[in-house]
Amino acid sequence: MLILRGGRVADPRTGTERVADVAVDGGTVVAVAPSVAAEGALAGATEVDVTGMVVGPGFVDLHSHVHSVAGQRLQALDGVTATLDLEAGLMPVEKAYARAAADGRLLHYGFSASWGDARAAAHLGLTPDADLHASLRMLGDPAWQRTSSAAERRTWLRLLESELEAGALGVGVLMGYAPRSDPEEFLDVARLAAATGTATFTHVREIVEADPTTPIDGSFEVTRAAAETGATMHHCHVNSTSRRHIDRVLGQLDAARAGGSRVTVEAYPYGAGSTAIGAFFLAPERLGAWGLTPSSISMVSTGERVASIERLAELRATDPGAVCVVRFLDEDDTEDAAMLQRALAFPDSIVASDAMHVEWPDGSTDSREWPLPAGGQTHPRTAGTFARSLRRMVVETGTWTWAEAFRRCSYLPAQVVAGFAPAARTKGWLGIGADADLVVIDPATISDRATYLDPTRPSVGVRHLLVDGTFVVRDGELDVDAFPGRPIRAALG
Repeated sequence: MLILRGGRVADPRTGTERVADVAVDGGTVVAVAPSVAAEGALAGATEVDVTGMVVGPGFVDLHSHVHSVAGQRLQALDGVTATLDLEAGLMPVEKAYARAAADGRLLHYGFSASWGDARAAAHLGLTPDADLHASLRMLGDPAWQRTSSAAERRTWLRLLESELEAGALGVGVLMGYAPRSDPEEFLDVARLAAATGTATFTHVREIVEADPTTPIDGSFEVTRAAAETGATMHHCHVNSTSRRHIDRVLGQLDAARAGGSRVTVEAYPYGAGSTAIGAFFLAPERLGAWGLTPSSISMVSTGERVASIERLAELRATDPGAVCVVRFLDEDDTEDAAMLQRALAFPDSIVASDAMHVEWPDGSTDSREWPLPAGGQTHPRTAGTFARSLRRMVVETGTWTWAEAFRRCSYLPAQVVAGFAPAARTKGWLGIGADADLVVIDPATISDRATYLDPTRPSVGVRHLLVDGTFVVRDGELDVDAFPGRPIRAALG
C-alpha cells in the first residue's frame, strides 16, 4: 500500500486540479482526498511526499513501435505507462503478445491487427512472424503496394477478422505505403471495424497537395470512411502526413467531427519523421512533391546524411527496411514551429510518439544494460515526445492546463480503445477505482533532452512512475528490476 502525499492532483476525466493525497492498494487507486489517514486498510502504508509535484494518470501512447526493454525504459522516463502499436500492428497478435510477456515489459503493451502483414500474406505468400523489422522490409515491394485482386482482398480481410477475434486492438493501416491502391480496400477495412465495434489506425495516403493524381486525398479518405461506415477512425501523426498543409487538413477533420463522424487525431512535437528508406513516398521521383531533397534524409543506424539521388536509390535497393529520419519541417523556423504547435493545440488532438526501436552499430535493437550502451540511435521522439509536449504546451506557453495535458496524453488515448478493450477503461484518469498507473512530474524541471545527434538521452522531470501500482521510476531513477507491464487486448462481443 502506498500514499502519495500533498501533490497537485490532475484528473482529466473531470478536468479538475487540486492538492490532495492519492492512496494506492495493489494496482488500484483507493482514495483521493485532501488528507488520507494511514489507518485501517492503509495502516503501515509507504508514504511518499510529492509536495510541489503534479500527479496524474500515466501517459497512454497509442502509436509506439518500441517492442523492447530498452525503448520502454526511455518511454518510462518520459511518463508513459502504456505503449500500444496501433498504426502498424503486428501479426499474428497471439505471438506478439506471447513474445512480449516472455521477454518482460515494464510498461503495459498492446497491438493492432496488421493490414500490412495481412496484405503481405495475401500478395507475397509470406508468413508474418510478429516482426516489425520484417514488416518494414516488405513495404517497398511493388507487389505488396499494388491493388489487391478480389481473392487477395478476401484473404487479407479474413486474416484481419481472425486477428480481431484473437484480441487485436483494431486494425493498423499503413495506407501511405500503398497510396495507389484502390480506395475501396480502405472502405472494406472500415466496414470490418464498424462490424466488430473496433477502430482503424491509419497512416494516410498522400494528400492532394503532394500528389494531385492520388486516387483520393488521404485525410479525406479517413473522414469519408468514417461517415459512410460509422467506424471509429484514428488519423495517425497528422503533423507529418500534412506537413505545411496542416491547417487545411485540420479544418477538414474538424468539419467531419462536427458532422458526427467518429474521427480522432494525433500529433507529435517534432519536424522530422522516421520510416523505412524503401517507403513509396521516399522514391527519388517523389521527393519534390514534399519539398524534400536527399539531404533531408539520414540513416538511423549510421547517421549517414544521404548525399545524392544515386545514393538514395542504392540504399533503397540494398536494404529497403533500413530505418531513416526524414526532416520535413524546420523546428527552428518560427512559421514551421507554429504549425507543429497548431497540430498539438487542435481540439482533442492526442499526443502520440511514433516511437521507434533503438539500433546499435552491431545491429542489435535491445539491451538490458542501464544506462543504455553508447552508440544507440533512434528518433528523439522515442525518448522525448511527452516531456517536450508538456514543456512547450504547459510550462512555456500555457496553452494547456495540467488537467488538459493529461486529457491529451492519458484520458483521450485510453478512450479511443476503451470501447473494445476492457483493460483501458480504468486507465487515463485519476479517481477511486482507476488503475494505479501514475506519473509524478516536477513542473520546474520537466523537459526532453533527446536530440537528433544524441537521441537516447532520457527526459528529466518524471520523479515517480507507477505501473500497476509498482514503482518503475522512483526519485527520478529507473528500477531495472521492475517488469509490471501487462497486455491490453480487445474483447469483442
